[in-house]
Order: sequence, then C-alpha cells, then structure tokens
Amino acid sequence: MEKNKPIIAILYDYDKTLCTQDMQNYGFIPSLGMVPEDFWRLANSFGWREKMDGILAYMYTMIAECRRRGVPFTRDTLRRCGRSISLFPGVEDWFARINRFGESLGVEVEHYVISSGLKEIIEGSSIAGCFKEIYASEFYYNEEGEPVWPKMAVNFTTKTQFVYRINKGVLDVSDDKTLNASMPDDSKRVPFTNMIYVGDGLSDVPCMKMMRAYGGQAIAVYQAVSRPGVEQLLRDGRVDFIFPADYREGTDLENTMKLILRKIAVSHFLEEEAADQLRRIQQEER
Repeated sequence: MEKNKPIIAILYDYDKTLCTQDMQNYGFIPSLGMVPEDFWRLANSFGWREKMDGILAYMYTMIAECRRRGVPFTRDTLRRCGRSISLFPGVEDWFARINRFGESLGVEVEHYVISSGLKEIIEGSSIAGCFKEIYASEFYYNEEGEPVWPKMAVNFTTKTQFVYRINKGVLDVSDDKTLNASMPDDSKRVPFTNMIYVGDGLSDVPCMKMMRAYGGQAIAVYQAVSRPGVEQLLRDGRVDFIFPADYREGTDLENTMKLILRKIAVSHFLEEEAADQLRRIQQEER
C-alpha cells in the first residue's frame, strides 16, 4: 500500500517579502491622487487618535478616502490593483521550482500567504494561483460589490492562528470549533517541524517565534534599507537565516531553502523507517 507523501508548508508574508513595498502603494493609493506617505500618515494618525487596531484603521481610511474623493471602490477595482504589484526577482517562477525540487525528494510542498495586506489585491497579482490558501485582511461586500464591513483583519499577532490552521488542516476561517478541538500530534496534517516561515521584519516576529519554538524554520529576507533590522532579528534569535530578497535560481535563499526541504524529507523518511521496523518486530513477537 502506497503511503501518502509528507507535506511541507512554506508560509509567506507578502508586503516587502514577495513584493517590494506595501501592496496598496502600487495601484490603490495613486488612484486616490495621493502618495503613500500621505495615505499611511492619515491612516495611522486616525488609528492612534481613535485607539483603533492599525489594520482596521487603514481599511476604514481606504473606504473613507474613496468616498470623499469620489473614487470607485469595489472588489474588482482592488483586484485590478494587484496587477501592478512589483515582485522581487525570481518570485514569478520560485514556486514551480521549489515544487519540482520537493517532488524529487518525495514530498509535497504547499505555499500559503499570511498577510496584513488585502486578500483582494493579492488575488489580482500574477502569483495568486501559486498558493493553497491566502490568509489576509479582507472586506465584506454588498450586492453592488462595494465594501461595507471588514470580513477579516489580520494583524501581527492574529497571524499565528493561521499557522495553527495549517498545522491542523482546518483551513476554513469560519471553523473555530474544529480548530480549537483537541487533536493528537500524529494526526495533524502539517507538523510544525514541516513548516518554514518567510517574512521581512518585526510584524512577522510572532510567527517566526512559533516556528523556532515548535521545531520549524524561520527565514527573513531584506532589501538594502531593511538589512540592519533583519540582522538584528538574527542576533536576537528570532530567525534561523537571513538573505537578500532575491528568489532567482541559484541564490543563497534558494539553495538554503532546498537544504531545509531535504533535511525535513530525510528526517521524515528516517522516522518512518524506524517506525516500520518497530512494527515488524512487534508483529513477529505476537
């Protein structure tokens, strides 16, 4: 009887991890006739003044500024904004390359996004189809396709719930009952030891700490301007590795990712062989 392939999950932040800046900066904010600095200053000051979660504050500011300026704002307009996202070098074909390498090891690689950005914008990007699931902030829309309420707000600490969802295989965000139910470790779909988190900074620290606490791996990528902060993450033991945000074939990032995948695969198959030997001995003793 053929055994199921072990699953390895790679979890990504999106802004400044896969793309070069905050995703709203590419298409949405220019559509308001604003520059990113002014929009984020407005959203952040509103949040501080009203003592509001920062994610909810920027989502509200998006709606309010579109209404004030008479700019159309629908699910479709957000998805169109995703077309203008600028990805880091090599991201476009990264997922196919990593998947092929996983297949060569006898494992299945799955990719997930866990982002405080907007799901609708990510869905409009060229790599949306590469992910098994996209967990990100999202609006609820009325019959005209206009946003009327936050459907999901993913802040820095709530990101961790999605790590648990992937771990247990409870991917439906409306299913809290199954998520919180007790589940034996050996029945969880993706063990923490089979997870790799890729982020870029302090907003990813809760997920990175989870990886290191439970046996997974954490990688931080950086641009020149963010390198000092990422180096501090390494000094503080928040991440296992840091690399420039260059996903092209043959880079240190790709080579190290392949080494991690190989290590996970070898560990799995060695554990499986040991368990098989023990079962055979126990059967012979009966």
